[in-house]
Amino acid sequence: MNSNRWWHTLFAATMAVLTTIALSNLIQGRGDEIRALAAVALLVVAYVTLGRRGFSDERLGRGFAVVLVLCSGVAVSADASMAIIQCIAMPLMWILLPRIRDAVIGNAVLALVIGAAMSWSLRRESDGVVQSILTEALSFAGSLALGLWISRIAELSEERARLLDELRAAEAQVEALGRQAGITSERERWARDIHDTIAQSLTGLVMLGQRAQRELAAAAPRPSGPSGPSSPLSVTLHLLEDTAREALAETRSLVAATAPVDLGAGITAALERFGARFERETGVAVGVVAPPDSGHAEHRSPRDSDVVLLRCAQEALANVRKHSAASAVEMRLTETAGHVSLTIRDDGRGFDAAQPLSGFGLNGMRERVSLVGGHVEIESLVGDGTIVSVTLPDVGEVPASGRPTPLRAGVTA
Repeated sequence: MNSNRWWHTLFAATMAVLTTIALSNLIQGRGDEIRALAAVALLVVAYVTLGRRGFSDERLGRGFAVVLVLCSGVAVSADASMAIIQCIAMPLMWILLPRIRDAVIGNAVLALVIGAAMSWSLRRESDGVVQSILTEALSFAGSLALGLWISRIAELSEERARLLDELRAAEAQVEALGRQAGITSERERWARDIHDTIAQSLTGLVMLGQRAQRELAAAAPRPSGPSGPSSPLSVTLHLLEDTAREALAETRSLVAATAPVDLGAGITAALERFGARFERETGVAVGVVAPPDSGHAEHRSPRDSDVVLLRCAQEALANVRKHSAASAVEMRLTETAGHVSLTIRDDGRGFDAAQPLSGFGLNGMRERVSLVGGHVEIESLVGDGTIVSVTLPDVGEVPASGRPTPLRAGVTA
């Protein structure tokens, strides 16, 4: 905007000089100054209506360039001294015509028109034609050299700005990667600490409960005695062992959820590994249905989306472990219309999905998914299982989904 203001000022100053020259010559009775003044007046009107907006509108700029050439020719044909108009006309060609080729052509046409008009105005002088040719040749050469030089400087400036933007983007990416690496490292440390402390202590509690059961059975072999298997002490030991097992299972789930995600072979392979581990730990059959190629290295869905999907699968299976009492789970990965979806379905006891969620798990899943522009849908009825659907935007390409796998015990994909 400031640079345009300078151009407006320079144009106004040039028009004032031309008007002064024309009026002076008119007073002295030289030349056809009325025609020159009319051309200047028309050029001013055209600049106000077209030229000012031509700096940002290429179509208007081209229109004003045509008017500029015509008015310059008329003014110079009336008075050769009006050729001073090219001091503003030639630079304006470089500004109003954004492409270098167009600016060069515009300057060439302007030089030819002014040269012809000057030759006509100086036709009575013996060297008028030669003088006109030399003047316009030098003017065109100077405008061409200066315009190309400034255009090159502008190109270098734009290239420098682009490189700076790329550098800033790269620095931001490095910073984000460093931050993510720090988060991953801290998660790994927490997982190791939990595994080496709490998990080991809970394992010890389970073993102590089993040992106490055996010692109690050995000390009081009679089944109906006060210290037998049905005694209050035996029931308490069973409760202690079961509670320790549940706490150990939840601790292992927490360790698995905070461990780094291995997606080297793709999201499908990661889901299959996690499902197999869950099946070994709980006895709940887990089936994975996914495109046949989505687990390979050429699968191009964004890594951030894969991580979010895997974490959602972990959270859904953790809820199955804690609350569902299911016998089978199916995880289905599909892509439709630029979105990748993961659906986790179980045949457990279900719950009333219309009631507000009180736990952190599903709410945390929704928050995690919303951060990457996705959404979570939960369908469940008491006694009829639960379906959790996670949908994320995906710029990658995933082939059509594989053949459905029925939800039944022992099914794997």
